[in-house]
Amino acid sequence: MSNERKLKGKIKYLIIVPILLAFVLMGICIYVFGPYAKQTIIALIALSVYIIIVIVAYIRLMPVINSSMVEYALEQGKIQNELLREMAVPYVILDTDGRVLWANSKFYDTIGVMDKKHIKKPIDAYFPQLTPSVYENNERVEMDIEYGEKIFNAYIRRMDLTNVFLDDKEEHKNDEVVIAVYFFDITEQRRLEKENEEQKLVAGLVYIDNYDEVMDSLEDVKHSILTALVDRKINMYLSNADAIVRHIENDKYFCVFRQKYMQMLRDDKFALLDEVKSINVGNEIAMTLSMGLGLGSDNFIEDYEYAKVAIGLALGRGGDQVAVKAGDQVTYYGGKSAGTEKTTRVKARVKAQAFEELLVGKEKVIIMAHKRPDSDAFGSAVGVYRLVSALGKKAYIVLNEVTDAIKPLVATFNNSNYSDMLINSEQAMAMVDPQTMLVVTDVNRPSMTECEELINLVSTVVVFDHHRQTSDAISKATLSYIEPFASSACEMIAEMYEYMSVTPKLRQQEADAMYSGILIDTDNFLVKTGVRTFEAASFLRKSGADVTRVRKMFRSSMLEMKERAQGISNAEIYMNSFALSYVVPDPESADTPTVPVAKVANELLNVDNIKASFVVTEADNGILYISARSIGDINVQVILERWGGGGHANVAGAQLEGKKKEEFFDELKAVLKEMYESGEL
Repeated sequence: MSNERKLKGKIKYLIIVPILLAFVLMGICIYVFGPYAKQTIIALIALSVYIIIVIVAYIRLMPVINSSMVEYALEQGKIQNELLREMAVPYVILDTDGRVLWANSKFYDTIGVMDKKHIKKPIDAYFPQLTPSVYENNERVEMDIEYGEKIFNAYIRRMDLTNVFLDDKEEHKNDEVVIAVYFFDITEQRRLEKENEEQKLVAGLVYIDNYDEVMDSLEDVKHSILTALVDRKINMYLSNADAIVRHIENDKYFCVFRQKYMQMLRDDKFALLDEVKSINVGNEIAMTLSMGLGLGSDNFIEDYEYAKVAIGLALGRGGDQVAVKAGDQVTYYGGKSAGTEKTTRVKARVKAQAFEELLVGKEKVIIMAHKRPDSDAFGSAVGVYRLVSALGKKAYIVLNEVTDAIKPLVATFNNSNYSDMLINSEQAMAMVDPQTMLVVTDVNRPSMTECEELINLVSTVVVFDHHRQTSDAISKATLSYIEPFASSACEMIAEMYEYMSVTPKLRQQEADAMYSGILIDTDNFLVKTGVRTFEAASFLRKSGADVTRVRKMFRSSMLEMKERAQGISNAEIYMNSFALSYVVPDPESADTPTVPVAKVANELLNVDNIKASFVVTEADNGILYISARSIGDINVQVILERWGGGGHANVAGAQLEGKKKEEFFDELKAVLKEMYESGEL
């Protein structure tokens, strides 16, 4: 019903009500004085005259009232329309397809179109974010939109005209849905917010990774020269960010600068890393450094804590890189080199003594490695088992699946001496109590362990791993010994034996298991092999490990040889530097060929000009297993981190669910090309 009809209906009450009241008054007079009384007759005459006057007045004045009300309504409509048109906020009404039905002058000014000109283009031609999908199913939407140099907060309201014409059957048939959009200019607000954000401080820690090793390789008279050059490089680079830098120790610096300079440092990919490596005053080893930056908090002390966490992550990943921690988000830069092996065993001694102290108050220890364990995972678990047993504590190893990679090793433990050594996840969780310690070996990511639930059940958690640390590493570890420079976890455990109060006596099969872990992870001492690797192997050899026996255990089957040959024949060379291949599992084999895949990746590095290899296989459970190897400066761990993988600079892997090898190779090629063009490779 229109406003005019409603108004006329209400005006009718002006005559109906007085007439009804007059009749009521007549009835009262008749009732009080009687029908023929003088007073009744006078009252009836007076009321009749009153009724006639009211009717005449209504008939005479109604056209005037209607005309006045219509003029008033029209005047009000013009005022409202003019107010909307001249409103300081851009305002537009759209149909459901995004076409402009009506807009005010401010909207025309904003988009640079002549006022009152018919706009033929849909709204998303001017504001690409305002597509029909944004408002087709939402009553109210609020979003920020950039247009030219301005930023608007768009308030979008979907209006159903059924609510306007609710009582009118005829008009209800033709109602429509319209979209009203208000644009509030928040450019200045966002500018001030950005300016405020840029003025916040960033806390930074700069550590020289291999200070002692470099100085030991350099003549004493050149120590001060090298230190001065490094100090100058760091100060000059950070002065570009208007930073305050303080040299707090021989190999440590502290800096602070405003957040506005972070983008500049990101854009040049923290060139300081390469500048320091280029310094050479006769040092045989290139000096590398790591940086940890903390930002994103309103509290500078909290930013400093972020910086300490970040530098720990950078060092845990092998150094020669920058870790930026902004709240819960961690970003890494650099990390191209494989790092320098630490010749000192101070860290091994400190961690061994700390581990022994933690054992004092515990009754039993549960040991677990990663899912689908390899020789290093099982060997290091056996090494911890013997170490704990030598200290008089009960130990168990969680093993849910005996893969082909460790089947020969596990078979040697099938005797009465190890009857209760191996347990599954359910048994492990059932035996947890306050006197239980959990030791995680050869992995530092909770999701990749044999039983992730154990980490939350046990109060004391110890981690021994040689893989580069990631941002989702086990956070509640009481003791964490992560040494990315080590060849294997077995090497790390073997080193710790020397510093225990009771020297564990390894049995023959235990020494074989640990030796095989080093052997497999170094590809027969060809990859990531340092002085300490040979020292650990020598210790295990003296403890009873037999090279021939271990070699016999890991001879390849004919099926594996065929799978390796297949992987080599399937290889594709990309960008003249990368070998990409795959292995199709034999349908008659129950196991996924992860071992042949790793061996194919190693063998492809023997091809001339190949810097890195990536080999995959698809398991029946829908998981895509990826093995990556590199030689030289290519860091395959950084590459596979794009898919949630990890490992070392030269040896890395990943597991992907629900992805086909063709999809992965397409994505990998795009990443390799992007990293090459940006100078990261």
